[in-house]
Amino acid sequence: MNSNNQKYLKLAGLEPLVVTPETNFVNIGERTNVTGSRKFLRLIKEEKFEEALEVARAQVEGGAQIIDVNMDEGMIDGVEAMTTFLKLMASEPDIARVPVMIDSSKWEIIEAGLQVVQGKCVVNSISLKEGEEEFIAHAKKVKRYGAAVIVMAFDEKGQADSYERRLEICERSYRILTEKVSFPPEDIIFDPNIFPVATGMEEHRKNALDFFLATKWIRENLPHAHVSGGVSNVSFSFRGNNAVREAMHSAFLYHGIKHGMTMGIVNPQLLEVYDEIPKDLLEHVEDVLLDRREDATERLLDFAEKFKGNGKIMAKANLEWRNDVLQDRITHSLVKGVDEYIEIDVEEARQQVARPIQVIEHHLMNGMNVVGDLFGSGKMFLPQVVKSARVMKKAVAYLLPYIEAEKDDEARSAGKVLLATVKGDVHDIGKNIVSVVLACNNYEIVDLGVMVPPERIIEKALEEHVDLIGLSGLITPSLDEMVYLAKELSKQDLNVPLLIGGATTSRAHTAVKIAPEFSGSVVHVNDASRAVTVAGNLLNRSTSEEYKGQIKIEYDKLREGYLNRSRSKSYLSLADARANKLKLSWEDYIPAKPNVLGVKEVNATVAELEPYIDWTPFFRSWDLHGKYPAILEDKVVGEQAQELFEDARAMLEAIKNEGWFDIKGVFGVFPANSIGDDDIQLYDEKGSPAYRFLTLRQQSQKSGKVPNMALADFVMPEEHGKDHIGAFCVTAGFGVEEKAKAFEAEHDDYNSIMVKALADRLAEAFAEWLHEKVRKEFWGYAPGEALSNEALIKEAYKGIRPAPGYPACPDHLEKDTIWKLLQVEDRIGVTLTESKAMWPAASVSGYYFAHPESKYFGLGKILDDQVEDYAARRGITAEDAARWLNPNIAAQ
Repeated sequence: MNSNNQKYLKLAGLEPLVVTPETNFVNIGERTNVTGSRKFLRLIKEEKFEEALEVARAQVEGGAQIIDVNMDEGMIDGVEAMTTFLKLMASEPDIARVPVMIDSSKWEIIEAGLQVVQGKCVVNSISLKEGEEEFIAHAKKVKRYGAAVIVMAFDEKGQADSYERRLEICERSYRILTEKVSFPPEDIIFDPNIFPVATGMEEHRKNALDFFLATKWIRENLPHAHVSGGVSNVSFSFRGNNAVREAMHSAFLYHGIKHGMTMGIVNPQLLEVYDEIPKDLLEHVEDVLLDRREDATERLLDFAEKFKGNGKIMAKANLEWRNDVLQDRITHSLVKGVDEYIEIDVEEARQQVARPIQVIEHHLMNGMNVVGDLFGSGKMFLPQVVKSARVMKKAVAYLLPYIEAEKDDEARSAGKVLLATVKGDVHDIGKNIVSVVLACNNYEIVDLGVMVPPERIIEKALEEHVDLIGLSGLITPSLDEMVYLAKELSKQDLNVPLLIGGATTSRAHTAVKIAPEFSGSVVHVNDASRAVTVAGNLLNRSTSEEYKGQIKIEYDKLREGYLNRSRSKSYLSLADARANKLKLSWEDYIPAKPNVLGVKEVNATVAELEPYIDWTPFFRSWDLHGKYPAILEDKVVGEQAQELFEDARAMLEAIKNEGWFDIKGVFGVFPANSIGDDDIQLYDEKGSPAYRFLTLRQQSQKSGKVPNMALADFVMPEEHGKDHIGAFCVTAGFGVEEKAKAFEAEHDDYNSIMVKALADRLAEAFAEWLHEKVRKEFWGYAPGEALSNEALIKEAYKGIRPAPGYPACPDHLEKDTIWKLLQVEDRIGVTLTESKAMWPAASVSGYYFAHPESKYFGLGKILDDQVEDYAARRGITAEDAARWLNPNIAAQ
């Protein structure tokens, strides 16, 4: 197939999912299906939709890229349940970011779902079962709704149960869809039927093999179409024997993907890592799947008995690998992250080659290629890759004196990449992880660190003749820095491709704000696992121009779509938004009198903060997705998560016992009122007006009686009497940089990243600990509160602590007021960069609001009239105000 004519399946929730040839297998979550999950069925029957949403959320956090929703059950009103659940999903951004698969055997339920679903979904399914006329009618409606479609291998004669019937039905369906309906071929996904194997019935022997061969034929003969299926069906004969089912699913997926299967409904809890399946079990399973022996079924049934009740298969750790040949030992050390023997093996390799550089070019890079392949195929996870890098660096450090003694040239690299956290920003964990992953794939890294001014980036890029420039940022002003740098690079005619990454960045912001200002190629990289693929595509001489052209077309369409959506949304003038403000009942409200007024410094120990740590974001920072503690038992990433967690707890003990960090904070509670329209006035101890917080108001058109909120709405107006407001800043960052650099000096990126990640968690835990102290003791407006850590993480407490720079208050300039009010720099030493990033990076600051109806919200787009009003209140130019209040496209 000519790649120039390639069309990609594009789906979307709040975020796009584009299935390209480089995309790993797309995992469709199956637990929001009443026919496949007893728990979900019970919750839907009992109309506990909020609890049912947690099932969907767990799937997304567990790595599902599409959510399958099925409401086919006799005692459920399927139409009502489907529309209710999809509407609720759409209101939860962390769930709604992934596309939906509307799954039903009843067309009325599918169409009801299509009318309310957000983004571009998949319909599961249509078929020729009721004849061509109904098939065409359904396909036309799916096309009109803009959805992709699963086509079952089913016609008027029944389900396809042989290789020939699968081909016959799929080809006929494809021709009808593309020729009579003009259905986009890239939006067609075939399900050629996954049936059970090892049932003892002769006609079922080739069920898996026929699926594999049909998949291969479809991918080769029906252009742009995809293949999916329900994987758990294949192991139906082994219900109750999870160990065998895990092995069967993993082996089936392995061969299905090799034959062209692009997606599937998979329960990750019943999935073993292919390479970890014991060889004897794998042989018996593959004999059945591939129909390699006449007695394959009987042999597997007999063999399976020994695994009954064993649960997950665990490989036995031993040192037998030390008896392997040299290259295999080096590869094992790199893949497993074992550094105890690497210097011994590298020295042995050095004795066998003509020049020491050849050990890097051959032995070590051969091993790292295996690491890269395993990572790219989802068989290794990010923490393991970082450990591999530690072994690699130790090996290179051992060889370096020998290389320098020969004045040897450096090994040929895949390319030179400059990485920098932009001016004013101090966060670098994500950048450091990308650095490690690229270095593992033979890229030479020029890391300029944090707070790097644009002129330094340009100067170094020219000096080093880099092939790529990677920019990172966490706070919203960093977005403007990236735009400015793109302009400056264009002025210098420096068209080195730009990689954009960081928490506030997005494909939308990259396409809308950065790409139009840059004459070269610019690509958003949303996680470390994509960095290698993107870099390779940009630097591949034979395909880079085609890739760059595709990215440009994609970003042009994304920009046009974003601007069109923005134009189509309804907004209010600032005056109308203020007229629709949140109106609380102040007549009956009696503010709690604080037990502590004014500014107070606080300290905390690691032991005090440890119970307040939210571990879920810690795992996410290592690209392991899932909620803690469930992630530790996850059948896909659980083993790696457990190992990472043990390493983290061990380091936390050292931090605690050896006093690595200086943990300190400051907070204050002050008399206050909301005044004017959107401001909060603070008073000193004499009752005189002192500092003032400026808040911003939502301007999007609301439906019904929903108000346009500002944070000032949660504070009592001055005509009703005195209220109070608080502010805080805490840090666990002093001492972190020194420890990180000490690890880096030992070529230990793993622990360098670990120490920063733990400091971030401790800072957030400190903020949680202090907020509880404020609620229960210092301010004391919730003295009887008794919440678990889980409830604290879910913010089940009364009151909120929003932070400048986040959705409810995107104005980073408010940090200046907090710093003056609390004397932050003088009291605890935390400073602000010119972009208002906090230094040290492991710091948290914000406000305290106590009103029981106060809640978090997103501000959304800020119109010009509010920008001008804000500029007048702030005493700055409208141009400067627009820069600080730049709409956060990254969050939309």
